Amino acid sequence: MSALYVIPILAFLILVHELGHFLAARLFGITVLEFGIGLPPRLFGIRRGGVLYSLNLIPLGGFVRVLGEDSRSLEPGSLQTKARWQRAIFFAAGALMNVVIAVILMMVLVAAQGKPEEHVYIAEVAPDSPAAAAGWQPGDRFLQVGGQTITSVDQLLAITQSYAGRPMPVVLQRGSQRIQSTVVPREQPPAGQGRTGVRIATAPKAHITVADVDPRSPAANAGIRPGDEVTQIGDYTIDDAAIYWLALERYAQQTTTMQIIRDGQPLKVTIQVPERSPAQSQLHIGTVIRQEVIARPLPLWQIPVRGIAQTFSLLGGMIVGLAMLLRGQASLSNVTGPIGIGQLTSELLAISPNPVWMTLANLTVLLSLNLAILNLIPFPALDGGRLFFVLVEAIRGRRIAPEKEGLVHLIGFIILLGFMFLIAFVDIGRILSGQSLVP
Repeated sequence: MSALYVIPILAFLILVHELGHFLAARLFGITVLEFGIGLPPRLFGIRRGGVLYSLNLIPLGGFVRVLGEDSRSLEPGSLQTKARWQRAIFFAAGALMNVVIAVILMMVLVAAQGKPEEHVYIAEVAPDSPAAAAGWQPGDRFLQVGGQTITSVDQLLAITQSYAGRPMPVVLQRGSQRIQSTVVPREQPPAGQGRTGVRIATAPKAHITVADVDPRSPAANAGIRPGDEVTQIGDYTIDDAAIYWLALERYAQQTTTMQIIRDGQPLKVTIQVPERSPAQSQLHIGTVIRQEVIARPLPLWQIPVRGIAQTFSLLGGMIVGLAMLLRGQASLSNVTGPIGIGQLTSELLAISPNPVWMTLANLTVLLSLNLAILNLIPFPALDGGRLFFVLVEAIRGRRIAPEKEGLVHLIGFIILLGFMFLIAFVDIGRILSGQSLVP
């Protein structure tokens, strides 16, 4: 039933999108014929200031009808009488409103989550590299580099770059040991290795709790139960998700101890850690884990700064992902529609360590930015398609006949409907096959 959360989320985001068009129309004096909540058939409507505000039967989003949107109407207040830049802003306003809502929600999340303490680890060491020569190992945590306490990957990379070609002092944490070492970062490293020859893993400081246990797994054989908090694996203190997985890799094909807290009492169990199979991206012992991130409150002035920065970082990543998809560099198998989004919602709520509202807020940010990006694709019937016609008009110096433009958008709408039905069948097939959307 948790998949049904997606219905009010999508309805809210579509309504916000249409509100953007409505506000832009009012700003530029475009006559709004109807602002509808939900989709037809209409249940009832109230007319105020010449605008029909309607409540419709299908509770999915809303719509805005303006004078001249799909006609030659040149009456005062018609969209057709407005300057190109005003029409362009009107068409882009829905996507802009989705970005604004994403920023606001991200600020709320940043304020609620605070600033976690970031741990940076060595995940892999390349042979014949400065790191290998210094004796670095996977699972080592960077404590200090160049005399500075390491708090982020960006900081680590900046310091390493500044030491290129000269000795760099490094302090590592390896299990219960504190390791002093020195490396000379390479000025011209081999492709894909970096200056010291390590692959980095990072995670926020957190309590790691077992959410589920496969009854036929090494974890079940060791007596591990859902609700147990993992505090140590072998010599490694478990205080984030990265070191949990790295410690398992360290003890692959070995028997080691695992310390847990159950009902407030410390316990020690012995577990046989299996080998990671080639099909697995991580070594599994049969547990699903949750992480409860430990964070400190942020100063008020940092909340909007971080909220805006994180939103646009996420937006940039989505645009890159879409570009890869269009170039054929990414699989279409992960493209989903409303049904798939419902499945994703259910799966995220099942594994997320955060409160339900926080998980849903994060999902809403992602969906709002997705809606903004997809609507600006220059495809007929989408806002981006209408913006494209405004651009063509600016280049040609004259308008394309509204009837021709309307026909193009109608054809585009039919194609989009067909694509949505195709995605729906793919989503249903994924659910029936038991395939998950969460890696």
